[in-house]
Formats: sequence, structure tokens, C-alpha cells
Amino acid sequence: MENSVRAPESDGSGLKLPHQKINLVREFLKEGPGGWEKTWEAGITPWDLGEATPIVVHLSETGSLPKGRALVPGCGTGYDVVAMACPERHVVGLDLSKTSVERSEKIFSTLPNSKYFSFVAEDFFTWQPPEQFDLVFDYTFLTAFPPDMRQSWGKRVAELLKPGGELITLMFPLDDREGGPPYSISVSDYKEILIPLGFEVVSIEDNELAEGPRKGMEKLGRWKKSSV
Repeated sequence: MENSVRAPESDGSGLKLPHQKINLVREFLKEGPGGWEKTWEAGITPWDLGEATPIVVHLSETGSLPKGRALVPGCGTGYDVVAMACPERHVVGLDLSKTSVERSEKIFSTLPNSKYFSFVAEDFFTWQPPEQFDLVFDYTFLTAFPPDMRQSWGKRVAELLKPGGELITLMFPLDDREGGPPYSISVSDYKEILIPLGFEVVSIEDNELAEGPRKGMEKLGRWKKSSV
């Protein structure tokens, strides 16, 4: 199982406190898209849990995810990609950072389910996959973008999903907590973006398996794209 593979205990950056790392990430991101590459080159990735997200493991093991083709944009190291991959579901991990993708391929290429996932170093907004997806999984990917890019995110998700496809969003942070991700968001923000694009709410509930400091501040949203 994928979450048996863990990240190194130290990132080698010399930064010990979370806010130090977040501040440096924000400085990198001022440089534009190339800033993401610098975070991975420097090993400063405070969002990386070092293992698969617990709720993803749960949904995978209980058969609660759509089968077919799945996309994880902003996949980072790719733990969630590997956790979801199985004979009934091919998962593509997409990340802007070539360093991140190369690292993922090196870590996971020998796993038993490696033929059911792949990693791509491309820009989410311009990448053209050969076909649409049955599932898109977004864990704080949207909150990495400034608010003025949120409509573009929604339109792109709608383009990438098949009619009747599902979007799963782990929504965090739902307040202005210190430490990011870079931008806070609300459930109503998701609704304002997605419902006009033909998505309907399947469910929105507290993520009971949220990691320690995120408990009570993270919700799991499931959205269905119109089949028309």
C-alpha cells in the first residue's frame, strides 16, 4: 500500500518552524509558476504529509471512488495518486514541477500497481490530455491560486471531466489561519464557482479523518458534473 512509503524525516532546508517554511514558499511564489519548481528544488514543501491522505486511503479501500480515469492535479510527491491506482482505475498525477515528478517516478516505479498510475509534468491550465477523466481529486490545489484565478480553475476542471464525472474536493483552510495553504477559502466559494458550470452537490461533510491540526477545519466535498 502506498502510504507505507514515507518522505524523509528532514527536508534539509534548515528551517524548523512551519511559519518559516510557509513564508519562504510565499517568497518563491512571487516569482510566478517557476516558484513551485524552486520549492521542490529546495526541499521546502510543508504541505507534503509524507504519506497518502487518510481519507483518500479510506475511500479507495471502501470502493467509494469512481472507476475509470482519475486525475490528481498538483499531486506533489504523488502519495494519493498511488493510493487510488488499481486495475479498475488509472490515475494521472499532474504537477508543474519537473523535480517533483521525477522524484515521484523514482520512488514509486517499482510498486506492484505502478502500471495503473503515471506522472506528468505539465501546466494544469494548458495541458491537453488524450481523453477526459471520470474523476478529478483536488486537495488544496485550488487554494494555491490567487482568488482571481478561481473561475479559471473551475472552467478547467469542467473541461477535464467527462459528462457525469465527479470532482472530489478536500476543502482547506476554511478560515484565515496562519500557515496557509496560501489562500483561505469557504464552502460558498466552491459553490459559486462550480454550480454555474453545471456541477451539483452530492455531499459536503466534515473530514473525520483530517490530519491533526486540520481537524474541524476541513470538509470533503463531492460534486457531479452535468451529464448533458
